[in-house]
Amino acid sequence: MIIFVKLLLAHLIGDFMLQSKSWIEDKTKNKGKSSKLYLHVLIHGALVMLLFFDLSYWPLALGITIPHFFIDWAKLSFQKPTNKTFWFIFDQFLHLLVIAIVTLIWIYPDTSWLAFLQSIRFWSYMTALVFLVFAVSIIMNVLLYKWSKQIMDEEDQSLPNAGKYIGILERLLVFVFIITDHWEAVGFLITAKSVFRFGDLKESKDRKLTEYILIGTLLSFGFAILTSLAFQYLTKFF
Repeated sequence: MIIFVKLLLAHLIGDFMLQSKSWIEDKTKNKGKSSKLYLHVLIHGALVMLLFFDLSYWPLALGITIPHFFIDWAKLSFQKPTNKTFWFIFDQFLHLLVIAIVTLIWIYPDTSWLAFLQSIRFWSYMTALVFLVFAVSIIMNVLLYKWSKQIMDEEDQSLPNAGKYIGILERLLVFVFIITDHWEAVGFLITAKSVFRFGDLKESKDRKLTEYILIGTLLSFGFAILTSLAFQYLTKFF
């Protein structure tokens, strides 16, 4: 575990402490031709060696440095002003995935950890996450389409896709809380959302909006709870 923590610390220092705004702008402008990109990647490798303070860990540093370059290069190549948020999140996810894989390979060189990838638990995790993040959003749009058309307001000042991302986050939180056996946190989350939504419901004179919000919230939590229970059943009995 100490290896993973040190690699994570090196990543945080390299990506968030030792990378100035001017470096980011230079990389964004020049992409693969940016000297700052190569310097940034080398710094990550140097940080790994510094934190472990042992030359025998050079394969570990190399295992972090090479993937880091290709991930950053892909981000710079495909990133646009309209999808910067997505690429930032995806970029960080890939870096963390590489850190986890490199750690496992270093600790278990016999690759026995790969057996986890064939387990019902791993595939249940993947299925649940894809369902809650992507499928449920589309299903809810279809189920609520008739009502959403009735309450659409051209003067609506809400942020673009804000409701979608709020729904994704709340479903993921419910999933985590239930599979870790913290049902009380689900109740807290429902209460917290109700408090924030109270203003919308109180100020709205439109009964349709109130009903739409309640139906959407219950559907979102319902899908998350059922998915979590299905996950627990699959991983317990299969």
